[in-house]
Amino acid sequence: MKTILLIKEIYLEGFRNLGHFIIKNYIKAFAWFSFGLFLITLYAFIFRIATGYAFD
Repeated sequence: MKTILLIKEIYLEGFRNLGHFIIKNYIKAFAWFSFGLFLITLYAFIFRIATGYAFD
């Protein structure tokens, strides 16, 4: 739980006093998009390991 709170605080600190409204929202959307792509990649990798895919 402490790790999740730390990640939340880092996320909030990264967007505090960022500047223009459009820039702030664009960077937030890009951060969530990147995080989503990372989760999809992680899921695909774990799925391949779980199903016995040979990494040749």
